[in-house]
Amino acid sequence: MSQANSGWGAPRIVGELEKLGIVVAEATVRKYMRRRCRPPSPTWRAFLSNHAKDLVAVDFFVVPTVRFRVLSVLVVLAHHRRRVLHFGVTENPTAEWTAQQIVNAFPWDDAPRYLLRDRDSIYGVHFRERIQNMGIEEVLIAPRSPWQTPFVERAIGSIRRDCLDHVIVLSQEHLRRILRSYLGYYHDWRTHLSLDMDCPQPRAVQPAEAGEIIEIPEVGGLHHHYERRAA
Repeated sequence: MSQANSGWGAPRIVGELEKLGIVVAEATVRKYMRRRCRPPSPTWRAFLSNHAKDLVAVDFFVVPTVRFRVLSVLVVLAHHRRRVLHFGVTENPTAEWTAQQIVNAFPWDDAPRYLLRDRDSIYGVHFRERIQNMGIEEVLIAPRSPWQTPFVERAIGSIRRDCLDHVIVLSQEHLRRILRSYLGYYHDWRTHLSLDMDCPQPRAVQPAEAGEIIEIPEVGGLHHHYERRAA
């Protein structure tokens, strides 16, 4: 019983045994219970899993242009379905600009409960005050620990590998157009291992009788999606 029910203590096992007609002292049960090494508190992974529906993560990455300017991109990612809720592009990121991007991402009363971020100095006093006024609780990762924001890091990696590594960015507006095009493909057609090979926007399975498989280019031909259509 102890092995099969990890959350049961000695009193619970004693009570269950009594219902089976076995009378045994609680001290005896404690003596023969397998000792477990439990963590002092829930793990970080458990936190991410338990609060997936209430958690968004934010992070920056940089993109050089053809004129050697460096553009900063802020990504706001919802953990539950790995959806990029909002992105912003700027050449001069500030705490005020970053705070406004969060407001743009949640313009109505739909702010998340938790916001996961790193300890970058860009998230200054103005940013923290705006987040607090929106009723969002900040969760800071440990210093130099990007593995603690795995979902947004993976999303940024996908954006780079699938898109930005294959194009030359001309300007801010050009980068915005590229990202809008890619994120449309990312949400509606790109399958994800973490979503059981589904898309952030759930995609129905098409039966064979729905028609022939056709190939449709996405992101300027960098990718394609496939669907069945009647001839």
